[in-house]
Amino acid sequence: MTLAAFTPAAPVRKSWFERLGIGHVLLGAFLLLYPLIASDFFLTTIGGYSMILGMIALSLMLLAGYGGMVSLAQITIAGVAAYVIAIFGENNSNVHGFGWPWWIAAPFGIFLAALFSAMFGWIAVRTEGIYTIMITLAIATASFYFAQQNYTLFNGFPGYSGLRAPEAFGLYWREPRPFYYLCLACAALAYAAVLYGSRSTFGLTLQAIRDNPRRMRAIGYDVTAHKVFAWFLSGLIAGTAGVLLAWFNGRISPGTIAVGPAINILIIAIIGGLRHPIGPFLGAVVVVLMQTFAIDIVGAERFNTLIGLFFLVIVFVSPDGILGLWERFKPSQDRDGWHSRPDGTGV
Repeated sequence: MTLAAFTPAAPVRKSWFERLGIGHVLLGAFLLLYPLIASDFFLTTIGGYSMILGMIALSLMLLAGYGGMVSLAQITIAGVAAYVIAIFGENNSNVHGFGWPWWIAAPFGIFLAALFSAMFGWIAVRTEGIYTIMITLAIATASFYFAQQNYTLFNGFPGYSGLRAPEAFGLYWREPRPFYYLCLACAALAYAAVLYGSRSTFGLTLQAIRDNPRRMRAIGYDVTAHKVFAWFLSGLIAGTAGVLLAWFNGRISPGTIAVGPAINILIIAIIGGLRHPIGPFLGAVVVVLMQTFAIDIVGAERFNTLIGLFFLVIVFVSPDGILGLWERFKPSQDRDGWHSRPDGTGV
């Protein structure tokens, strides 16, 4: 018997296509070609808006799925960035509007949203379970009433209107096709960052803290610092979505950051599934489609009832959302890159 018989075989190098996964490739191709077949309405009101809400729900998924921290303040964090765009950029409300260029106002708004998120997290991480939910709900409620009653800074109930998307590289980025691709680029970057981060040292540490914080603290990890940094990262994602939301609506008001929208983000994340970063985007598409067309089915007064019933059905049939239904029908398929580990984390 030769020595070669005991030599371990060299690992097989996978191509970039195999590492990326056929599911990601097909989805990416569809999203890139989607504007060729979609109308302007479906590009912005369905496509762009779904990706914006999906990013806010993704920031929640990062906290809840990988960190075990359920937050109802993600729309509030997005609202911070949107108000920065209104106050430091240009608006038609004749209140503030300092005229900063978008390439300064947008990054500043995202960074400020991340700082507020870290501050909220620093308060919330001292609790667990239902108490974290209640604290973040209190933060979201207090922020809503503060913005509604403060006319000096937030212009009270009317908020700010006339927020224009930038004009750069010869394009007005609020036109349907440019805005869709802008949302797609931001959503893809956020998705890839969360997916990569879940496999990084920090991501694995955060998941270990989620599963057993006492043991991680005993072996020397700063549990609080890791959780607060996760809140900061989620704030970057939610803040980016907040900037896009301000450009999409052309306005920002306390109604945007009310308790109802805050709960809608949680519904989106749960419907899609918290096991993998693709889940929030799936949930966002479903909810946006229902919000858009349910009025024609059940009327303006009952469309929220239809959404609620659909939410209950999903929770009872599949607690892991749409991703759980997919895994139920495809339990052994992992070649598409959307398979989840038994502990609930994505691979």
